Amino acid sequence: MKQHYVRDLIPGEEITEFFIVKRAEVKTGANGKQYFDILLGDKTGDVSGKKWDVDGAEEEGLSRYKVGEIVKVRGMITEWNGSPQVRISRIRRSSDGDILEMSDYLKTAPESPESMFDYIHERAEKIEDADFRAVALALLDRNKDRLLFYPAAKSNHHAIFGGLLYHVKRMLMLAERISEVYTVLNSDLLATGVIIHDIDKLAEMDADENGTVREYTFEGQMLGHLVMGVRTIDRLAAELGLSNEKAVMLEHMMISHHYEAEYGSPKKPLFPEAEALHYLDMIDSKLYDFEDALVPVVPGGFSDWIRTLDGRRLYKAMR
Repeated sequence: MKQHYVRDLIPGEEITEFFIVKRAEVKTGANGKQYFDILLGDKTGDVSGKKWDVDGAEEEGLSRYKVGEIVKVRGMITEWNGSPQVRISRIRRSSDGDILEMSDYLKTAPESPESMFDYIHERAEKIEDADFRAVALALLDRNKDRLLFYPAAKSNHHAIFGGLLYHVKRMLMLAERISEVYTVLNSDLLATGVIIHDIDKLAEMDADENGTVREYTFEGQMLGHLVMGVRTIDRLAAELGLSNEKAVMLEHMMISHHYEAEYGSPKKPLFPEAEALHYLDMIDSKLYDFEDALVPVVPGGFSDWIRTLDGRRLYKAMR
């Protein structure tokens, strides 16, 4: 069992511990010397690691470390910009003789992927509009294998094993409730938009079966999942015989749910369901960041500065 989880690392402590690789690269510093920059992680979070003064003999071996590998690290915990950092003295890959529990290294959704997929699939089956139902079920069924492990992001909200399903499920739960209050909303259209809005993150990111994103794909970097999603709906609409209006409305929900051009949306929502989709997405992503940041905080205390929440320090109530 792990003795040192990321959330418990204390500056000044020496450790010998296993972590999963989130990022790894040999770089050249301002002094012209090479160093190894690695992002290590486990189920409690991530920590930066540095191996300084890398010589030519070490460079080739260190440059071969890959995202998703489990490595054993020996080093000293230091502090940089208010956060722990590992000054690495030795590092190696895990071997068959090491006793490891992958659950120690993977941050996962709190529900099983199978149960989340079943919930979403059952909701899709209840969509009364035959065209919208066909779109939702086709994208779920054709992508089931990857949906069971894919995260919703590389490093932001829901960047966990099964994170994409967790994001969609909670948005669907919200969508059902908001549709009861705002009866102007077409619940079939909104549910379909929720199910499909991030589906092309499966093609935007290259993730392994541990739910760790290795890198963004070529198309992911060039187009992004919003534009890729429009192409997917365009092809599927032709295949299923959707009307132009229905196809374009679904595509509009795809490209507008980030709302602002600086976040990738060329258009703002132009009908109620598209507007609702944006806010459902924001509610779930932001509250996930709140939940995640407050896990290690003691009641009555404040979190570290949270980059994804505009650098706020969050408070955990005494309850």
